Amino acid sequence: MKKLLALLFLALPMGLFAQEVKIAYVDVQAVFSAMPEVPGIEKQMSDLNDQYQKDLKSMQDEYQKKYSDFTAQQDSLTENIKLRRMQEIQELQNRIENFYPIAQDDINKKQQQLVAPVQDKIKNAIKAVGEEKGYTYILAMNPQLFLYTGNGAIDATPFVKAKLGLK
Repeated sequence: MKKLLALLFLALPMGLFAQEVKIAYVDVQAVFSAMPEVPGIEKQMSDLNDQYQKDLKSMQDEYQKKYSDFTAQQDSLTENIKLRRMQEIQELQNRIENFYPIAQDDINKKQQQLVAPVQDKIKNAIKAVGEEKGYTYILAMNPQLFLYTGNGAIDATPFVKAKLGLK
């Protein structure tokens, strides 16, 4: 009996310090898609992608022209000129091969640069909603990770959209 009372006295302070845990989730992708900046970001990214595609096509056309000219004239060229043209073709091919990773890196950097301010706005709105509503945790909804959301789960997406002035 004394052990039971001692256990109760030890457990009592823990119960006093326990807090109610309020958990909410936010569909960040839905919030991001509703942001007014997104169409502008998509347009800039599309323009950048189009420019890189145009540059690549130009290099490929130049390569094809030089290669076809070389193959058509190769029998009439001196050995020195033939070697120089082969070297030009190889250098152009190397430029085309190096263009892909450089272009991809530039596109990724530009996307990060454009998206970061929007992500910061969303994070700040989520934090503000969490503080206003008293949520202990706000989770980013990811359909691959959320296996079950029970009746007690709170969808904070509408609150975050309202905080950002979105519909």
